[in-house]
Amino acid sequence: MDSVTVFGAYGHTGRFVVAHLRERGFVPVLSGRDADKLKALAYETGLEARPASVDDPASLDRALAGAAAVVNCAGPFATTAAPVIEAALRAGIPYVDVAAEIEANADTFTHYADRAREADAVIVPAMAFYGGLGDLLATAAMGDWTTADEAHVAYGLSSWHPTAGTRAAGVVSGQRRAGRRVRFTNGHLEYHQDALPTLQWPFPEPMGPRTVIGEFTMADVVTLPSHLDIPEVRTYMAAEAARDLSDPATPAPAPADEHGRSDQTFLVDVIVRSGGHERRAVATGRDIYAVTAPLVVEAVARILTGRTRTVGVASAGAIFDAPDFLRALSPHLSVDLRP
Repeated sequence: MDSVTVFGAYGHTGRFVVAHLRERGFVPVLSGRDADKLKALAYETGLEARPASVDDPASLDRALAGAAAVVNCAGPFATTAAPVIEAALRAGIPYVDVAAEIEANADTFTHYADRAREADAVIVPAMAFYGGLGDLLATAAMGDWTTADEAHVAYGLSSWHPTAGTRAAGVVSGQRRAGRRVRFTNGHLEYHQDALPTLQWPFPEPMGPRTVIGEFTMADVVTLPSHLDIPEVRTYMAAEAARDLSDPATPAPAPADEHGRSDQTFLVDVIVRSGGHERRAVATGRDIYAVTAPLVVEAVARILTGRTRTVGVASAGAIFDAPDFLRALSPHLSVDLRP
């Protein structure tokens, strides 16, 4: 059985990833910056714990020693991605993370594309609900199209109870943008201070039409354009979920079933348009943090068994067979591809 180091294993998403790795037959190695939290999780799970800090490369090397891959679940990724990627490159193992931070993901592509390709290494950022799932859906929807005029990714969340990690990452992203907003238009990221529009989005059933915040920009504006020839990529967020996120009083997610998932449900509606034609892909499921675990673990399994299409830094849709990958997730979410 392959061992997989999980950095940030004791975090909300990290715990889901550890549990799903075990379900898939991997042996997780617990790692992260908080030795006490690691010790508690090791006692709870019976797994090996290896404390490590992004400020201590030797500790990261010890954490990755003997592992077949590393999954980085520790945000803010603006702080953790580069040091853990460097450690993965030194160890000669694949790196996968669950970063939703737009700038952190852009940095990974910018700073590591050449090095990873030259080293024949695999680095997959944003292999999560934000960034990864939208990219897989858009890639599958594209089908035989080699280019499209625009892509739209609309997130219908019943609610959004953010984790402490989500809030911390949001603070870092806000600081990096100096209060500006970001969108992907005319083939590049553009920072602006325009007010965000509100509009109705025609979500399919069971959700139905819903008010969304337009240009509520997520990691899809990095992952999709990294390999798809689409000059306009827009993302949208259900208004009630956006309100939850912006309210500092909104509590963290609470478990509501035996798997620890919250009662949050989601519908991701992806539309690509080209020359007056339109294609659509829809995914529905429960708990955006919990569903990240099967996404990232399926990615690890495919990388380690050679079911990949490229090397270097690559998004989910670029490195994997998107329709096949989505079919493999059928126990965890429902996908409908609509030509």
